[in-house]
Amino acid sequence: MLSTAALLSDTPPQLLPARQLMAFTLASHILLVPFGVALPFITLLMHHRALRRNDAVALQLARRWSAVMAVQFAIGVVTGTVLSFELGLLWPGMLGRWGDVFGLGFGIEAWAFFLEAVLIAIYLYGWRRLKPWTHFWLAVPLPLAALMGAFGIIAANSWMNTPQGFRLDTQGNPVDVDVRQAVFTPIFGAEYWHFVVAMFLTAGYVVAGVYAVGWLRGRRDRYHRLGFTLPFTVAAILTPVQFMLGDSAARAVFHKQPIKFAAMEIVWETDTHVPEYLFGRLNGDGTVSGGIKIPQLDSILAGFKPSTQVTGLTTVPAADRPTTVQATIVHWAFDIMATIGSLLILLALWYAWSWLRHRDLPRSRWFFRCAAVAGVACLVTVECGWITTEVGRQPWIVYNHMKVAEAVTDTRAGSLWAMLGIVIVVYVAVFGSFLAIILKMRTRWRIADEGLAASGAAPAPETDTPYGPRSEPEPASAGRTRAGGSDPTSGGAS
Repeated sequence: MLSTAALLSDTPPQLLPARQLMAFTLASHILLVPFGVALPFITLLMHHRALRRNDAVALQLARRWSAVMAVQFAIGVVTGTVLSFELGLLWPGMLGRWGDVFGLGFGIEAWAFFLEAVLIAIYLYGWRRLKPWTHFWLAVPLPLAALMGAFGIIAANSWMNTPQGFRLDTQGNPVDVDVRQAVFTPIFGAEYWHFVVAMFLTAGYVVAGVYAVGWLRGRRDRYHRLGFTLPFTVAAILTPVQFMLGDSAARAVFHKQPIKFAAMEIVWETDTHVPEYLFGRLNGDGTVSGGIKIPQLDSILAGFKPSTQVTGLTTVPAADRPTTVQATIVHWAFDIMATIGSLLILLALWYAWSWLRHRDLPRSRWFFRCAAVAGVACLVTVECGWITTEVGRQPWIVYNHMKVAEAVTDTRAGSLWAMLGIVIVVYVAVFGSFLAIILKMRTRWRIADEGLAASGAAPAPETDTPYGPRSEPEPASAGRTRAGGSDPTSGGAS
C-alpha cells in the first residue's frame, strides 16, 4: 500500500480526471460498437433469407433492423467523435510523439466510417426504390466497411500494446517508420479476430434476447421465432470459436506482454507450476486473498505443461507494472469474461442439442430466460475485455516506451473534472434519446402488427423508408410499383 501511495504521489494531478474522462467515454462507446460492426451483417443475412424464400416476415424484420441500425449509427457518431477529440486533447504527449507511427490506423477507421455512412444511406433509401436484388447487393459492402473500421481501431490499439515499425534517434524520437510493421504488430491478429468475433457474438445474443423476452411474454408467432432464431444461431455457432480465439489471445499476451499476463493471473513471483486463481485479490506482499486456487493450472494453460515458467509482476520495478489494485481489477475482468464465455458455450450446446434432436427450439422457459440474459452478459464481457486490455497495460500508454503520466495534457485538473461532469450529462441525454427512439419504434411496430393480426392480413413491410424520404401512398388500383423499382413484396422479391 505504501508503494502504491508513493507511485500516486509522483503523478500529475490532472492524470486521474483525464483517465476517468477517457474511461467513461470509452466504456459508453464500446456498448454501441457490437451493433455498428455486426448488425449490418445480421440484417443482410435476414434480408437474403427474405429474398431467397419469398418471406415477407423476414423482409419485415430486415427492414426494421435497418432502422435500428441507422439510429445506432447516429448515436455512435456522437460518442465516437468525442473519443477522437479526447485522444488529442487529453493525451497530446502520445500523439505528438508517436502519431506518425501508428496514426494510419485512425485514418483507416475514419475512411471506413464515412464509407459506412454512405452505404447506410443507400440501404435505407433503397427500400421500395430499387429492385430487390439490386438493393441487397448494393448493401453487401456495408459489413465489410464495418470490419474495416474495426481493423483501423485494433491496428492502433495493438500497436500501443506491442509497438514496432520504427527506430529511435539519439533524442529518443521515432524515425524510419515502417508502416506495414506498425499496422501488423505481433499481437494484431489475435486481438483483431478476438474482437470481431466478440462483436458478432454480442450483437447476435442481444438481438435474439429481445425476441426471447417477447417469447416469454407469450408472443409465439413466426415473427418472434424467426427474429430469435437467426441471430441466436449466428451467436451460438461463434461461441465455441470465440472461446478458442480468447485462449489464443491470452496466450499471445503471455508471450508478448508477460507483465500484463501476470496481472491477468495475479502472478507475483516468476515460477513454474503456477496455480490458477479464480477471482481472489492480490495483496501488497504478493499473497492472494479469497478466490479458488487450482494447483499448476496457470502454467498448463500458458504452455500446456506444469513446468511452463510464468513471469511474475516483481520481475520489473514497481513503477513499471500495474499496482496490486490494478492487477486485481484486470484479474477480475478477465475471470468474468472467461466465466461468461464458458456459460455461453453451455447455452449454445443446449440450443444445438435441441435442434439436432427435435429440429425445433428448446421448449423450456429457462432456455429463453438464459437467452434473454445472454445479451446483457455479452455486453459485460465486452467491457471486461477492454478493461483487461487497457488497465493491464498500465502504467504504459505505449508499452515499454511511454507512460500514461508522460502523455497526459497539462490542463488543470479542475477543468477536466468539470468536463467529465458535462460529458456525463450529455451522454445520459444522448443514450436516453436513443432508448426513447427505440421504444417508440417498438411501440409503433407492435401497434401495426396487432392491427394486421386483428384484420387477418399477412405481414408486410412498412409503407415508408425509416428515416428516409417519404413516399406518396400508392393508388389502390395500381398494378405495379412506382417507377423506381419493384415492390419488395411481389413476385419472389419478398
